Amino acid sequence: MISKKTTAIGTKSNLSTEKVFAIIEYLANQREPVKLRDIAHDLNMNPSTTLRFISSLEKLGYVIQNSSTLKYALTMKICSIAHKVVLNNNIRELASPFLKSLSRIYGESSCIAIEHEMQVVYIDTQEGPDQMLTTMKRIGNVAPMHCTGVGKLLLLNYNNADLTRYVAIKGLPKLTENTITTLPALKEELQKINKQGYAFDNEECEIGARCIAVPIRDYTTRVVAAMSVMGPIFRMDDNKIFENLPYLLDASVQLSKSLGYEEDRQSL
Repeated sequence: MISKKTTAIGTKSNLSTEKVFAIIEYLANQREPVKLRDIAHDLNMNPSTTLRFISSLEKLGYVIQNSSTLKYALTMKICSIAHKVVLNNNIRELASPFLKSLSRIYGESSCIAIEHEMQVVYIDTQEGPDQMLTTMKRIGNVAPMHCTGVGKLLLLNYNNADLTRYVAIKGLPKLTENTITTLPALKEELQKINKQGYAFDNEECEIGARCIAVPIRDYTTRVVAAMSVMGPIFRMDDNKIFENLPYLLDASVQLSKSLGYEEDRQSL
C-alpha cells in the first residue's frame, strides 16, 4: 500500500521536474539571454525557487550566466543531446535492413548498440531463425563494455586516460573465465581490434555465446555505434564467422558512409 506521504513526495518531485523543463523550454524560446526576475515572472514562479532550479541547471552545464549582465541562456549541451537523439534514431533506421540481411546470411541473431554512461545500450535487434537472442541483448538493455564485442569497439574512442578512468569507475568485473579483468590486457585487446577492424566476444560475457562485431563510424571517424552477430558457440565457429565476415565488414562500411564517414580520413 502506498502511503499518503509517499504520494505527496512523488507529486512534489513531479512538479519540480515540470518546473525544470518549463525553464529549459522558456530559455530555448528566447532570442537573447534573460534575467532571473524575468524568468520567474513569465513562468509565474517564486524567484528563490527559480534560482534554485537555474543553479542546478548551471551546475550541470545546461545553463550559463553572463557575469556582466547576470542574464541566463542555454548552453550547447542541449543541442548535443538533441543531436545524439537524432543520430541514434537515424542509425537504428539505417541499420535495420542490414541487421535483417546479416541474420539471414549467418542464420543467427544480430544487434546494434551505442554507448551511454560507460555502458553498452542495445538500440535494435534482429532475432535469428531459431529466435536465439539472449535477454541481455534485448532492445534497451545494457551490458558492460569490456567483455562485449560491441563494447570493445566503442572503447576505441577512449584514450589511455579515458580507459584508466573507465576502469576506476566501472571496474572490469569477471563474468566468465574468459573475461578480460586487467587494464593492460584490455589495452592489448583494443590495439588488436583497432588493427583488424572487428571484435570478438568469445564467451567473455555469457558462457555458450559467441559474437563478432564491427564498428559504425561517423564523419569524424568516431565509433558512434557497433553492430554484431551472435549465436551459440557450437554454431559460431571460425569457418562460419570468417566465411561471412565480408558481408559484415561491408555493412560496417556502408552504414558508416551513410553517416559521412570517409575511409581515407581514418588513416590521416
